[in-house]
Amino acid sequence: MPARLLLAAAAMLLAWTAAAAARDLTVVARGETMTRAMRDVFVNPFAAATGLPAEAEAWDGGLDVLRDKLKTPDANTWDVVQVDADELATGCGEGLFEKLDWSAVGGKDHYASQAVSDCGVGAALSATILAWDKDKFQTTPSWADFWDVAKYPGKRGLMKGVRGNLEIALLADGVAPADVYKTLATADGLDRAFRKLDQLKPYIVWWQTEADAARILGSGDVLMTSAPSGGITTAMRAEPRNFGIQWAQALYEMTSWAVLKGSPNAKLAQQFLYFTGTPPIEARLVRAAGVSGMAKGVHDALPPDLQAISPSNPAYLQTALRLDTGFWHDNLAKLRTRFDAWLATH
Repeated sequence: MPARLLLAAAAMLLAWTAAAAARDLTVVARGETMTRAMRDVFVNPFAAATGLPAEAEAWDGGLDVLRDKLKTPDANTWDVVQVDADELATGCGEGLFEKLDWSAVGGKDHYASQAVSDCGVGAALSATILAWDKDKFQTTPSWADFWDVAKYPGKRGLMKGVRGNLEIALLADGVAPADVYKTLATADGLDRAFRKLDQLKPYIVWWQTEADAARILGSGDVLMTSAPSGGITTAMRAEPRNFGIQWAQALYEMTSWAVLKGSPNAKLAQQFLYFTGTPPIEARLVRAAGVSGMAKGVHDALPPDLQAISPSNPAYLQTALRLDTGFWHDNLAKLRTRFDAWLATH
């Protein structure tokens, strides 16, 4: 990062943090792997720049956790929380989060439009991609090839859950990304997705975490798998792996930072958000966790090797499908019940 930008960010932060914090700033990120990345990329550098203590904790999501925190505000030590789109929308409507002062976090024009909301600022863009073992075959498979066990014999990995898998099934069945949710909005479309899953059911190895997805691919338990792109790129850095990543028709979604209602560190939390939105700092997320920040221009500042694994690469987004959080907010409960029954009876 250019020294002048670091100095400018540090000077601004020091000016804002003349008053002592009420207590240590606590930033809560999504899962252990993401928390380690957020600690290294944002939390520790922020503490070093301001001279104020800050720490990172992990959580697995769920608004009930936040509701319980706010029932006993004196015991709550969380300030900034990484939330998914549904948690952000619902939590903002319930008053669980502070409304952001956008002038204090860099301004709305500083971020991609989808990263801006009343209570949240985009934290990370992640993608679910098709990954395969390039030592087993050298061609680049599609989701249709993922289903073609006759042409490419072997097991397939999918996340154990309904969200995302219905979309992948329809993409494999030839539905264009722009039409996936129109199709899922109909009873016939849902039946079509489950019929497609029926075809692959005997060959599926289910995974539940991104580490599981990389493990079953690396062990040879599966020939191909859906997987978070960050988990695959992290696995390849940890030890030599000849994995391929198919970015065409990836599924992507965004998490956001939100400040818990009543946080005594609300002003410091917004200063932290200003710091996280500094593009040269935010760009470090790609190397650390394989996810992209949401400030404008962050992708352009990456070297070619990181542009190749960045979910915000414009070439990848052209063919990608954004997960529709509104659809899943309305339909998750009933479709999860149907999926669980499908698992048990097939």
